Amino acid sequence: MAKLTGKTALITGASKGIGEGIARVFAKHGANLVLAARGEETEQLAAALRAEGANAIAVRMDVADMDSVQAGVKAGCEAFGQIDILVSNAGVCRLGGFLEQSDADRDLHLDINVKGAWNTCKAVLPGMVERKEGKIVIMSSVTGDMVADPGEAAYAMSKAALVGLTKALAREFAPYVNVNAICPGYVLTPMVQGMARQSCPENPQSVIDGIAAAIPLGRLADPCEVGELAAFLASSEASYLTGAQFVVDGGSTLPETSTMGT
Repeated sequence: MAKLTGKTALITGASKGIGEGIARVFAKHGANLVLAARGEETEQLAAALRAEGANAIAVRMDVADMDSVQAGVKAGCEAFGQIDILVSNAGVCRLGGFLEQSDADRDLHLDINVKGAWNTCKAVLPGMVERKEGKIVIMSSVTGDMVADPGEAAYAMSKAALVGLTKALAREFAPYVNVNAICPGYVLTPMVQGMARQSCPENPQSVIDGIAAAIPLGRLADPCEVGELAAFLASSEASYLTGAQFVVDGGSTLPETSTMGT
């Protein structure tokens, strides 16, 4: 039996990137999938996973809108009975200098990254508390809590906030619900490719290559590698883990300098 067989997972931001990688890994491990995102691509992914034998539905969800979140959770419960696992993954990143970014840029990150996690956790936790069982995985980042680059103030602030939310929820809802955070480094996703275009419109690949060169493992992560960590944290194998943050960054936060010891 696969380690997520019989469990239903709601995955936000599931249409592409890390969310898609998580969905594919969870399907491999036997989970029923409620794939949530604002775009139409999520239905295409759900259809592809159903063709491969998975139980999957797509729901249109704007995580910043609590009514939309509640509707998506209701649809998932109607399809599969209950939500056992939440992977709060939906997120945005818009680069810009702190003095140049607008209030709208700030609020975009807070609405999607922070309020989105707040809303989805609040929507699924009542059922988990009633059943005295549940797993929540919140997608944070190494950015904000550990490191940051120029132009990332709004993104870093929002992702650091998710570490605090993780710890607070883990403490409040113990011993029945496990809440943990994943802190990825650079993953080869449409978001990172978009950030590369923002950084160097004339040659975004040079940005990707530069990132890879600075990572001890020499490459960006594949989304499915993050998915495997999420699947572990969502399974009974992680029953004694809560309130923790797990870095998956290929060693990118290890170097103290770029020149010492060479």
